[in-house]
Amino acid sequence: MSLFNNYNKIEKELFEIYSNDLAAMGIPDSRRTAKELLNHAIEKSKKEGTYNLPPNFGNIILKEEKAEDPVVEEIAERIRKTLPGKRTEGARDEDIKWWWNLNDVERSIMVGVDEFHRIALCLKLVDKDGLSFKEAGEQVWKYHPKYTYGYRGEMKKMPKEIEDEFPLPIELKDRINIYIEKRAKSDPEKYKKDIKKSSTLNALIRKEIRAGNI
Repeated sequence: MSLFNNYNKIEKELFEIYSNDLAAMGIPDSRRTAKELLNHAIEKSKKEGTYNLPPNFGNIILKEEKAEDPVVEEIAERIRKTLPGKRTEGARDEDIKWWWNLNDVERSIMVGVDEFHRIALCLKLVDKDGLSFKEAGEQVWKYHPKYTYGYRGEMKKMPKEIEDEFPLPIELKDRINIYIEKRAKSDPEKYKKDIKKSSTLNALIRKEIRAGNI
């Protein structure tokens, strides 16, 4: 329990938020699961040297503010180099600031929770629905977006036939979540039909970005 006792204020808030969210989804022993996810996020953040990034890091990336620490500026410059490709995918300044002004542990746990849900769905499709892992994986990406992360997430040119399925910039995550929630509530049947017709959710999302719906 020592790491739990050493959580800072933001990490304690994240623990409570994700414990409650997982409990609301019916995840058994939600507090233990939230603790494991949070510990992993903290470990990852510290290992990658991004644990102490400032809360205005998104503004620094966009050169609206200056970094006082040369290490922070070095990381910001790496991310700046990925932005042209991300902008062609629809990322805007407000998306960049939203994502990179988050606490780094919060970014990491969001990614970890997404992965947790994808794995849970995949195992359900295999164990209860009898799908192969390949078939289950295809179904998972029908309902979950795939993102490219961090300063390692430079957008690469992909073959035309699969470019719509390639990972989207993580900076779009908030706008995409809003879109998914809106579609699921406003016209769930039409949304399901659109998903069924698309090779992956990423392909549908890119179509909707081009149409100006996201």
